[in-house]
Order: sequence, then C-alpha cells, then structure tokens
Amino acid sequence: MSDVQQSSDNEETSINGESSIDEESSIDEETSVNEETLANENTLVNEETATNEVTWKDLGLNDVMLKAVENLKWEKPSLIQQKAIPPAIEGKDIIGLAETGSGKTASFALPIVQALLENPQRYFALVLTPTRELAFQISEQFTAIGSMIGLKCAVIVGGLEMKTQVLQLSKKPHIIVAAPGRLVDHLKSTKGFNLRSLKYLVLDEADRLLSNEFEKQLNTILRAVPRERKTMLFSATMTKKVHKLQRASLKDPVKVEVSTTYQTVEKLKQYYMFMPGQYKEVYLVHLLTQLHVMIFCFTCERTMRVAKLLCALGFKAVPLHGQMVQNKRIAALNKFKAKDRPILVSTDVASRGLDIPHVDAVINFDVPTHSKDYIHRVGRTARAGREGLSVTFSTQYDLELFLNIEKLIEKKLELYPHKEEDVMSLLESVMAAQKLMVDEKSQAIEDKKMGRKRRPTDNDFENDIDKKAKFKKSFKGKNKKRRVH
Repeated sequence: MSDVQQSSDNEETSINGESSIDEESSIDEETSVNEETLANENTLVNEETATNEVTWKDLGLNDVMLKAVENLKWEKPSLIQQKAIPPAIEGKDIIGLAETGSGKTASFALPIVQALLENPQRYFALVLTPTRELAFQISEQFTAIGSMIGLKCAVIVGGLEMKTQVLQLSKKPHIIVAAPGRLVDHLKSTKGFNLRSLKYLVLDEADRLLSNEFEKQLNTILRAVPRERKTMLFSATMTKKVHKLQRASLKDPVKVEVSTTYQTVEKLKQYYMFMPGQYKEVYLVHLLTQLHVMIFCFTCERTMRVAKLLCALGFKAVPLHGQMVQNKRIAALNKFKAKDRPILVSTDVASRGLDIPHVDAVINFDVPTHSKDYIHRVGRTARAGREGLSVTFSTQYDLELFLNIEKLIEKKLELYPHKEEDVMSLLESVMAAQKLMVDEKSQAIEDKKMGRKRRPTDNDFENDIDKKAKFKKSFKGKNKKRRVH
C-alpha cells in the first residue's frame, strides 16, 4: 500500500497472546454463487413492490433498534431499507442494488446491530469499503445506532499509524470497518488478530471491491473469515458478471433491486456545458456562488490547481485527494461538512457513499473515464429526497466518454443555460489568478535551487487564501450575479 510506511509496524505485534490466522484454506473451497443461484434468488424485489405505508416496526426491528431509529429521527424506511432489512434479520445473504442516497448503510447496519444484541460477541462484523472517507462515515453510523448499547467500532484504513490501530484491535471491537489493503496488513503482521469467529461480512460499494483493483486483498480476507457467515453486498451500481460475484461466496442470496438499471434519482437536474479545454476554469468560476458544491477532477495535481485557483479568486475552497496525508484528508472533509468551506474540490476518493446532506450541486470538471463513476459522483447531491443539480464539463476530446454516460443512464443531458459573453467577462480575472500561481511556482523552484528551504505547515493552503486576497474585491463585483440555478 502507499499510505504510511513505517519499519517498526512491520514487526509482529501480539494481541492477548492469540495465535495468528491460518491462511491455508482456499477461497475456491467456499460455497459460491453460480449461474442458477443468480437466476433463482430467494426474492427479487423492485421499486413497485415497496410502499410508503411501511413503518420501522413492520420490518421486524426490536424495541432497542426502534428506539435508536427514533433517536436518529429517521421517520420512515426507504425503499431499499423496506426490502433489505427483513430478509437480513432472518439471516439471509443479501445483494442490494439501489440508487445513491437511498439509505443502504442503515439497510445492513440495523440488522447487524440487532443480531449483535441477540448474540453479543467481539469481532462480530466486518464492513469493507474502497475508500477511507466512506469507512469513517459508516463507522459513525454504526456508533450512532449502537450508542445505547455501548457498541464499539474500529476503523482500519491506510494513512494512519499501524500501532494505533493495533491498540484499537486489541480492545476487540464489535464492528470493524476497513479498507481491504490495511486490513490485510494487520492480518499478516499483527499476531493474534484473526477473524475466525466473524458472523457478518459486508461489502459496501461492492462493484468496486469486486474489481481487479482489490482482487488480491479480497482473496486474502475471504480466506481469513469463516465459511459459515452472513454476507451482504450493497452498491448503487453492481457488476453482472457471475464470476465476480462468486468471489464473495454468497449462499442463496436475496437480491433486492430498487433500481433495476444504472439510474440517477428523479430530483437530480443533470446538465452539461461544452467548451474549449483552455477555458474550463473560466466556465467553472462562472457557475460558482456561495452554494455548497463538490467539484470532481481526474488527477490529484489538477485538484490542487483548481482549489488554489478558486481560493485566489476569493472562494472558500478546500482540496481532497489521495496524495494528502490522512489527517489532512479528514480535516478537509470535516471543514466541508461543517460548512466552513462551501466548495470541496476532489478526486474520486469522495465520489462513493459519502452522505453530506447540504451538497447543492456537483460539477464534473473532468468527465469520468468510467461511466459508472458518473452515477456515484452525482449521487453526492439530491440525497434522501432532496433536490440537486449536476453539471458536466465536456470538451471536444471528451465526446466519447460523454456519450457513454448518456447511454448508461439512458438519458440525454440538457445544455446548461448560459451566455458566452457572461462567461468570458471573467477571463481577465481568471488569467490574473493563474499568472499568480505560475509566479509562485517559479519562485518555489528558484528557492529550492538556491537552497532557501522552509518547512511546510498545516496552514499552507489557508495561507494561499490570504495571500491572494487582492483578487477578491475585483472578482466579487464581476461575479455577484452569477448563480447556479
């Protein structure tokens, strides 16, 4: 893994003197889904069979869980919750497919916590997720649901010290929420840590976890968990390839489909803007106001460049990408969640699962190379019945990717209404900010060449906002009438 590398963490650490896991068993020996199983799931549920009249009590939740739901002010279960929770409480394996923002996390968290109440045990459930940010969010939801019963949850992800996580695992939490790579590190190097007594395995954003990117780590994890367990897969987009689902070792799963196609929510207004590549930043600035917006870029470098440009123009933006150390990633996300920074510029590390209710709009500064990623990106807005807006920037080089998205969602995106003269009136301000950034980069290179070094501080990015404040006043006057509708 990239993340934090420390030699001392490679040493074997003991937890309560237990023996290390046995990885000799083969994934091929586990019971798997076959073509016949997928064709004849126990239950196939779609949108039409759900009803708004269903209450939480109707789903089979016990009094403790009903009280937890009441404390969290969840009034009625969503469609996916109505159809996934009852079979999950019955102990069935689940394949859950629902649009983003539909409440998939609670669909597996509530049944797991209820089962934990009936059979208390440490290392009770493992939830795997492809991103660190999503892991922390899932942990928060488990902690909230189990707050009345003293539920303990540990987050095991890269970018944080191994020794701190070893201490967490030594306390034997009930729930482990983990990224595959870091969990494998602990399975291999932390003596005494094993998952042989695990009762539940959940793959959130399962299509990503079942991709080739995580194949090696997932195989290791599946060898480490018992064959007799409950398994649940949830995602907004799900692979239809049987051999990939086989790797999750499901047993007669109940397939719950709220969305049978790759679709976005009805209350999401989806637009596109077509422009020359060199003017993308100008179009971006034209769209932005003080609304809370997530901007998605393709690379870490571009994410930083766009965030710094926006700060130079007086916007309160914060970047988030995979090359940032974990504490800064958490800090950036928390600033956006707390509304301290209304604009989050991110790579796809923030595209999956994050539930931030106040996101008004999503802007795809770069068209995603994989069409399914579009669904996850725009799913950060218009969540839980709210309205939302998405705008995708397209240049002459993005046409094929753009058409692939329209084909996948079976919908033609509308052209976002705008006037070219209004957009280009901002060109001078944007170019001035870009020149300042180039000058600062040149100065940094010159300082390095001359041996003038300084130690970076945690406030470097905030300092950029202050240093470039001279652009704020002139830009504010030009852009005060620009608004994302």
